[in-house]
Amino acid sequence: MKRSIFSDIFSGYFLIILLLSSLVLFFSFKTIRNYYIETLTTNLKNLGIAVEKDVKPLIDKAEFGQMDALVKRLGKKIHTRITIIRPDGLVLADSEKDPKTMENHKGRPEVKMALRGKTGKSLRFSVTVKQEMLYVALPIEKDGKITGIIRTSLFLKDINNLLATLKTKILQIVLLVVIFSLLIAFLFSRGLSQPIRKLATAAREVASENFDVRVSLRTNNELRELANSFNYMAEKIKALFTDISLKKEELNNIISSLQEGFLVLDKKGEIILCNDSFKKIAENDTPEGKLWWEVVRSAPLDELIKRGLEEKKNLIEEIALGEKIFLTSITFIPSMNEISLIFHNITEVKRLEKIKKDFVVNVSHELRTPLTAIKGFVETLDEEIDTKHKHYLDILKKHTDRLINIVQDLLLLSKIEEKNVELNIEQVNLKSLIGDILVLFENKIKEKGLELNLALDDVPPIKGDAFKLEQMLINLIDNAVKYTDKGEIEISLEKEDKYVVIGIKDTGIGIPDKDIDRIFERFYVVDKSRSRKLGGTGLGLSIVKHIVLLHNGKIDVESTPGKSTKFTIRLPS
Repeated sequence: MKRSIFSDIFSGYFLIILLLSSLVLFFSFKTIRNYYIETLTTNLKNLGIAVEKDVKPLIDKAEFGQMDALVKRLGKKIHTRITIIRPDGLVLADSEKDPKTMENHKGRPEVKMALRGKTGKSLRFSVTVKQEMLYVALPIEKDGKITGIIRTSLFLKDINNLLATLKTKILQIVLLVVIFSLLIAFLFSRGLSQPIRKLATAAREVASENFDVRVSLRTNNELRELANSFNYMAEKIKALFTDISLKKEELNNIISSLQEGFLVLDKKGEIILCNDSFKKIAENDTPEGKLWWEVVRSAPLDELIKRGLEEKKNLIEEIALGEKIFLTSITFIPSMNEISLIFHNITEVKRLEKIKKDFVVNVSHELRTPLTAIKGFVETLDEEIDTKHKHYLDILKKHTDRLINIVQDLLLLSKIEEKNVELNIEQVNLKSLIGDILVLFENKIKEKGLELNLALDDVPPIKGDAFKLEQMLINLIDNAVKYTDKGEIEISLEKEDKYVVIGIKDTGIGIPDKDIDRIFERFYVVDKSRSRKLGGTGLGLSIVKHIVLLHNGKIDVESTPGKSTKFTIRLPS
């Protein structure tokens, strides 16, 4: 059962007051009783001293009968029992009983003390009168010798009656104090609990998104400061909540307006957030809260999501969902251990790309036959035409060769770009392959006066398509020779971790920084006039890149304009 703070505070005060009252009663009763007994003891001692002057002569004269009558008379007057005892414990006189019938008192505690010359005191049950009594015994001395003992005593019932009356008065006073204290504790507890209860109620209102609630307290203490702080906090929370709500609404509008499908998954693969575009892709109006594979079934997408969650990095891949193709990118969110996916519909782009490729292939095929025929007629005319017109024929022949090279490169590139292209995999010795290729360029290198430096390590053979790797190296070495007028060409081969690294470096014209990212595009050339002069098609580096990718390799380029260019190819060993 839930307890209120008022009951906790009041219960605490009640227990404290009850404990203190009990302690006050206990110690006050005990102190008053002890004090009263000490006072009575002093009075009995004084009575004994007063009686001694009348009793002492009678003891000396041995007039015990007269002494017994004296103590009986005095005892009635002062309401105190008086007993005269001989040093050997024999009772000589007593104000209450016949001394002859009384037993020997030498063993009484107070008598023992008096026989030692001290004032004896004892509080005990009297066998003679059958009641509790307070005894005080004094020695009677003569010439330094104890001749007798005077014992005065009072009935304890008289003391107890007096103490009982006193206890009643004290109890009444304590009870009034307790009631008054409890009343104050009640008012104080209520005064303390009410502000706290107001704060608690206001806090629940804020938790229920009611940020307009405020707490007003009349007190001028720390609770009022707490209430002011709470009101300030509520204002701040309201402002922040409003701002967050606006941003959330803005974000939802942005996500909803995205034409691309948007999806957020937690580490278990459950859909946390998605937009309308994704719902259309999945053909599901309520995908939230479901596992993604319950909404979209795709093995490639399953593999991509698993990689994203396991590798915890950004990935991008083309995924076919039904009849559509999506460029799917995955972004890992480290702070929440989640991933977001964006599905960009590239179906039309891929269709146009295919049309473009088909067009290029078809045109290339169609052009190859007439170009071959033109070249044949040009070569025939070259043998028959006179010298005067041969210059024009050479120009025609040169451009025909260039067109034929472009057509051949286009057909080759189209074939390589096909994802399902088959590679004739075999063990390829790259050192021997490079040596064979360099034979083709010996004359060109000598003609240009270039220096050839080789740093070819004995690396293990790799698995690859020897013909395509040869095409790749021919294109790169041919470019190095073409665009280098002086200096050297350096070719290196080495083993690096799990890769075989091929380096081709020249001291040619270099590549400007703005062109580095585009040199692998089709028909892109850095120096158009030089490329036309040297017969370049602008397709060589594009072919090189696709051959490297077909072998699961990487290609990088470093260049300083006017100084050098270096291509680095890493192929899995």
